[in-house]
Amino acid sequence: MPELPEVETVRRGLQPAMEGARIVRAETRRADLRFPFQDDFVARLEGQTVAGLGRRAKYLMADLSSGDVLLMHLGMSGSFRVVTVDGHVTPGEFHYPRNEDRAHDHVVFHMSSGAAVVFNDPRRFGYMKIIARSLLDEEPLLKGLGPEPLGNAFDAAMLAAATAGKATSLKAALLDQRVVAGLGNIYVCEALFRSHLSPKRKASTLADKKRAPTDHAKRLVASIHDVLNQAIEAGGSSLRDHRQTSGELGYFQHSFQVYDREGEKCQTRGCGGTVKRFVQNGRSTFWCPTCQK
Repeated sequence: MPELPEVETVRRGLQPAMEGARIVRAETRRADLRFPFQDDFVARLEGQTVAGLGRRAKYLMADLSSGDVLLMHLGMSGSFRVVTVDGHVTPGEFHYPRNEDRAHDHVVFHMSSGAAVVFNDPRRFGYMKIIARSLLDEEPLLKGLGPEPLGNAFDAAMLAAATAGKATSLKAALLDQRVVAGLGNIYVCEALFRSHLSPKRKASTLADKKRAPTDHAKRLVASIHDVLNQAIEAGGSSLRDHRQTSGELGYFQHSFQVYDREGEKCQTRGCGGTVKRFVQNGRSTFWCPTCQK
């Protein structure tokens, strides 16, 4: 499933086509994706201008001139493409053909610019929902989400306070969307490696007896910031289904230091260890037991 950098990459790709443009016509070519579309889904979109296109955790959020917000989730295999007036989609340097089966083009937004924004989802695990902005705080899909890892509220003090006294593992805590929103398996593995912290370490060790952040917490927050920013700059990681809106590949997977590198030599200078994999909370964890403590 796409993680924060992939969703942010998609947001940036859609922004020029959607922000400031009016949705002239909206098509839903089936009754549902992961969940059924609302009965008034199309009616609440048509004629509305997209005032802004944002992101919250792994959700895309289009602010509409009506005061509604269109919430969009890519699911496992969802992707957007932007088709220009002449039907052309310009590939880039890292172009890779996304799914070409138009039977999986389930939602189309026809914009006032003449461009069409098409959502394709073979597995149909993605979903869309329209929510009144005044009700966002009570929306079950968003309620309880922790701070954005690249936002001002996320720092070592906040992370220490959120994990103080937790008996769970450090990796499990970071994957808990109530602690921090948008992190997934790939980038948690990478951030823990960069901060030389074991995924098995107790989350509570990020705080001292006074609940103040330890050096571990400070190091980890810096690593999370670094790995997410670098991944966004690289267009995310293309492993199975993620493509940018232009059809380009993200290429941060070429910078993985531990994820999916089981059996390879640890890249930490002077370590000499080997990357291992084990199953933790139902997910594959990649780490170096030698330098991650």
